[in-house]
Amino acid sequence: MDNHDAQTFLAAARIAADLATGPQVARRWTDESACAGMTVGGLAHHLVRQATVTVQLLAAPPVPDTELVSLLGHYERAAWVTAAPDAEVNVGVREGSNADAAGGPEELRALVGATLAELPAALAAPRDPATVHIPWQGWSLATHDFLVTRLMEMVVHSDDLAASIGVPTPEFPEDVLAPVLALLSGVAVRRHGQAAVVRALSRPQRAPGSVSAF
Repeated sequence: MDNHDAQTFLAAARIAADLATGPQVARRWTDESACAGMTVGGLAHHLVRQATVTVQLLAAPPVPDTELVSLLGHYERAAWVTAAPDAEVNVGVREGSNADAAGGPEELRALVGATLAELPAALAAPRDPATVHIPWQGWSLATHDFLVTRLMEMVVHSDDLAASIGVPTPEFPEDVLAPVLALLSGVAVRRHGQAAVVRALSRPQRAPGSVSAF
């Protein structure tokens, strides 16, 4: 794996982990978060899971006989992208995250410590081919693209978690933010059209009400 990708991912994971294990999160652990139906503790677990699932999937060998999907193609096909909040796929994520939080903040801190210790080696391990199989989707992504999907989750859910506990949203390095914004804008263009996104970014007087990627 490209060393730059690895260092970028590590930086994002550490920022997200610092937020998720902070005292403000622990104090609000059982409160409802900014993501309706998910507790603050559940959201913290969901945020940290982006790094833990990366360790798990990078530990598994590539599956070269499965379909390789592009980054934007992944979001065109993933059911949760256009599913309603009360759809089974989204309810399952919320309920699973809330269940993960049952062990409390100390359990999360232990998980974070183990994950951050394992992550550098997982990112450094060679892959041939350089793909990652996504078992819950049934297809594979290029390793770089898979990491971008996890970066997006960390950036977006860090904002969710910060809003939930009333603290400033963490600032991520430009190397983290650039691919995330490219992904979000690419998904938004596919959902709303090029003109709508261009107008939202440059001509608010002609912009539609929303060009949200998700």
